[in-house]
Amino acid sequence: MSGIAVGAGSSIIEYEVASQPECWQLAREVAGKGILPAAGPRVAIMGCGTSWYVSQAVAAWREASEHGTSDAFSASEMPRDRKYDVVVAISRSGTTTEVLRAVSKVGSDCEIVAITTSTMNPLAARTKTTVTLGFADEEAEVQTRFATSVMALWRAHLGHDMEELVRLGRERLEAPLPANLETYRQFVFLGQGPGVGVAGEAALKMREATQSWSEAYPAMEFRHGSISVIGAHTLVWALGQLPPGLGDEIRATGSGLVTWDGDPMVDLVRVHRAAIALAKLKGLDPAHPRGVTRSIVLE
Repeated sequence: MSGIAVGAGSSIIEYEVASQPECWQLAREVAGKGILPAAGPRVAIMGCGTSWYVSQAVAAWREASEHGTSDAFSASEMPRDRKYDVVVAISRSGTTTEVLRAVSKVGSDCEIVAITTSTMNPLAARTKTTVTLGFADEEAEVQTRFATSVMALWRAHLGHDMEELVRLGRERLEAPLPANLETYRQFVFLGQGPGVGVAGEAALKMREATQSWSEAYPAMEFRHGSISVIGAHTLVWALGQLPPGLGDEIRATGSGLVTWDGDPMVDLVRVHRAAIALAKLKGLDPAHPRGVTRSIVLE
């Protein structure tokens, strides 16, 4: 399928963010083809940058659905001597050097599945099984809809309620953004379970698009030292429920706190919108940040 076109009057990244619920519906159709690993096999999921954080969330959802052992790795840190039945490589461009290197080291007794946006790239050429999400490709360097479409693909495969996720995604496109974003110097994203990977991706988006000090933690881990550096200059954003008592501890520091007990993938849409809004307030281009390229290709 071809990518969804940019709407009139919208910037590239704004339209790509707004198209996410539609992309999730298309991802559900792809999931219905039965290409992803079934329940049972030991699976490793890998990628770089955004795709690494997506891998973490997907692995957590797969294990929570009792589909089997699911590990997530940065492609550059993929272990060579650990045995898996299936390795899933995620790369929007299909050209990322670390992903291609990791795929080349997978043993012949292991199935490799690529998730990318085209069959005409080096990753697809090196794998027998390719899941193509061409409709989720992006013109912006910064990934938004490809990341959540990969999540939606897996969640549909795992039997999650996609109609409800699409409905909530559309709601998040209209939900109010945190007030006074420009007054914060530090952004901290917290999550639990699959929300840990989503929080990592949220922090990356805020860091890329706005050049802000941005971090992410498993929610319970945040108590262990990192809470010491937050204050009135900090906005803490919980993607999913917070552990009991943590919200009070955060507020006691003088930090701002954003909470919504809904699905972390869905609230990532609102993080995307907030990052775009703050980038514009700073006079930055959120689609093409400084130093960010579509793919990291090394010599």
